[in-house]
Amino acid sequence: MQNFPHQYLAAAIAGTDQSVDIESPGLPSLVSDAPAAFDGPGDQWSPETLLVAAVADCFILTFRAITRASKLSWSSLRCEVEGTLDRVEHVTQFTEFKVSASLKVPADANQERAQRLLEKAEQTCLVMNSLKAASHLTTIIEIAP
Repeated sequence: MQNFPHQYLAAAIAGTDQSVDIESPGLPSLVSDAPAAFDGPGDQWSPETLLVAAVADCFILTFRAITRASKLSWSSLRCEVEGTLDRVEHVTQFTEFKVSASLKVPADANQERAQRLLEKAEQTCLVMNSLKAASHLTTIIEIAP
């Protein structure tokens, strides 16, 4: 890992009635628009869905790093995140992220240890730690066939 601080660059470009093109050097572009809840078309990624996806993505990448260091074997992890957007004191903001993690481990894996590492991933995920909304983790640990 590189020393801190890290810098990340992204740009968003759009006209008055167009979807937004999101770019970052060396990465494929994304198209974004307002979600249906904000009278958008609802058929594109939105800033809201991108933020919720970032929580899920960061959770998995954090878990992967933790399990590499801890030498826990696992075969797959699905992370679903439900973000709640609400008005608090006249400000629209995310107030909660419900994180559901479904982990598949081999039969000889220590399930209690796997649970602890899932909890550690939630506690150390840099995206969740950068947001003020509460997060709540539920887990399912399955034995892979």
